[in-house]
Amino acid sequence: MSHALDLLLIGGIMLLALGAHTLGQRVHVPRVTLLLLVGALSGPEVLNLIPARVSDNFGLVTELTLAMVGFLLGERMSLRDLREGREAIIVSLTVTLVTALLIFAATWTVTQNLSASLVLAAIATATDPAATLDVMRETGSRGPLTRVVAQVVAIDDAWGAILFSILLVFAELFSGNGMNPFATIGYGIYEVLGAMVLGVLLGLPMAWMTGRIKPGEPMLLESAGFVFLAAGIAGLLDVSYLLTCMTLGITVANRAHHHVRPFRSIEGIVEPFLATFFFLAGFGLDWELLPTLGMLGAVYILARIAGRVLGGYTGGVLAGSSHVVRWRNGACLLPQAGVAMGLALVATHRMPEIAFILPLIIGSTVLFELIGPPITMYQLSKAGESGKGYEEEPDDD
Repeated sequence: MSHALDLLLIGGIMLLALGAHTLGQRVHVPRVTLLLLVGALSGPEVLNLIPARVSDNFGLVTELTLAMVGFLLGERMSLRDLREGREAIIVSLTVTLVTALLIFAATWTVTQNLSASLVLAAIATATDPAATLDVMRETGSRGPLTRVVAQVVAIDDAWGAILFSILLVFAELFSGNGMNPFATIGYGIYEVLGAMVLGVLLGLPMAWMTGRIKPGEPMLLESAGFVFLAAGIAGLLDVSYLLTCMTLGITVANRAHHHVRPFRSIEGIVEPFLATFFFLAGFGLDWELLPTLGMLGAVYILARIAGRVLGGYTGGVLAGSSHVVRWRNGACLLPQAGVAMGLALVATHRMPEIAFILPLIIGSTVLFELIGPPITMYQLSKAGESGKGYEEEPDDD
């Protein structure tokens, strides 16, 4: 059977991703959003430009893409980096937990849906480090606030993905499948701990090989081979493939002598997968769900803003941060993009009954990507860290 149409589609998606990247830089809209929009317009519910069968392999594309993303997130959990950023560790953990708690309470109040509330609580913790760091580069900012925020956005997606992997297990098991509580808790522990053990067991030989393989094609083969093998074994053992690949990345980041090489190799091949992933996500979007998300969407957005600000302040107090950092770091963590939508896609794939989560996350992500960078720029400016540079100011406390 000829695959001419499939090849045309793949080539077209790659070029669309290139166009979205170029256009996004000019209009300050994330290319992820543009790809989702193009995919949605091409889908059967709008212009119907592409046969519906193209989404048949979406599950495979999702697992391949998120396996690589999980592995790349693991690099951010290097002990070498974490030891140097104690303040950022405390702030990021506090922001993650406070945001998750507020989102869970708010969405549970509106929906009375335990599974959806758990999933949304985890997804809300993800940020968009690219948008935040781009604002810092654009404004030439430097100072305590800039330093803390830069460190926080570098690791909080990893905290969020770990939390998501754990909460998704319990969301599935609490979704009314009739399992008794002890079986539910036992299986949840198995899926989480099993994923972590598997990631370590595969990460140790991968870390050993990394120091003995030269950069280039052999390194790419090793990296991709271990990442996809980890995801496959996780599927066979019925444990979280996302958490397995993240643990694999954490192990390599902390044990390999040349730990940067495998991560750069995966970064070199992940872009085409991400482009296909987000295009197909938009292609399968259920437009009929959008009008029903008004109240829930408003509650989610307000609760996430409150969680970021309150979590940032609380984390700053616990970490002994300056007055400026306490009050302003949380507002700099509003942008949200690819990781959040990726997690929403995983949740929708695993739990079709909460399909409304995907359009909710897409809509809120567009909003946060529009308002987040200007708010970050404003906070850096008010802190006196943008423009001509930072001058030390006395702590108000």
